[in-house]
Amino acid sequence: MLGDSTAVGLGDPLPGGDWRGVGPLVADALGIEPDGYLNASFTGARMRCVRTEQLPVALAHRPEVVLLIVGMNDTLRSDFDAEAIAADLDHVVTELRAAGSVVIPVRFHDHGRVFRLPGSLYRALRARIDELNAVIDGVVATRGVPCLDLMSLPGAYDLAAWSVDRLHPSELGHRMLAQGFADLLTEAGVEIRVPVSLECSGGATAGAVQHVGWLVLKGIPWLWRRGRDLLPYAARIMWRSYWENRPAPAR
Repeated sequence: MLGDSTAVGLGDPLPGGDWRGVGPLVADALGIEPDGYLNASFTGARMRCVRTEQLPVALAHRPEVVLLIVGMNDTLRSDFDAEAIAADLDHVVTELRAAGSVVIPVRFHDHGRVFRLPGSLYRALRARIDELNAVIDGVVATRGVPCLDLMSLPGAYDLAAWSVDRLHPSELGHRMLAQGFADLLTEAGVEIRVPVSLECSGGATAGAVQHVGWLVLKGIPWLWRRGRDLLPYAARIMWRSYWENRPAPAR
């Protein structure tokens, strides 16, 4: 498993305090023993992090299957560079395929439909996500790899699929991701030994106090940091929109 905090499993806590998430759910479906499963992802990771820090670890492990969830952190930063992201993703996919791995990246949903944002920030984020998805589509088409499209994943916009922060999937959301990956692996000829269930079990149940505490201590500060980083781009979008739609001067 490679990628960012969603790949880490945030949103699907275990009773002991660790995270589970989509990776272990797919590993169970594949019948992989615990010592055969590797998750090199970490929170905050961007596409370049996957190329420079996570890919070498994965190649040393020689995995048969690699799931890749990364890119959203790139869309939220002021130094977003679609060409650099494309080059990094292409390198990651090419190297893993050369090592014999089945690689499945994801293309992203409209996150603003889940996490409500002011209009200008929403348009800025949606534009970035569209650019990111175009990059992913290009690499997927060029390299001929499967891709999990979150835009068309059933239930992707149901609130039950999202944790309290609306940034990471809930246990149900992680199970939906795992089921989507498992379906693509089956199409790629990889044997799924145990179907992924959408029935939640084994996870920790957080109460209202934990939810509010997380939102105050983590969610709101995160939104402030990332929103502030995205604001200059949002301002440019607002300015361009104004000039493109301003009324014509009266004659």
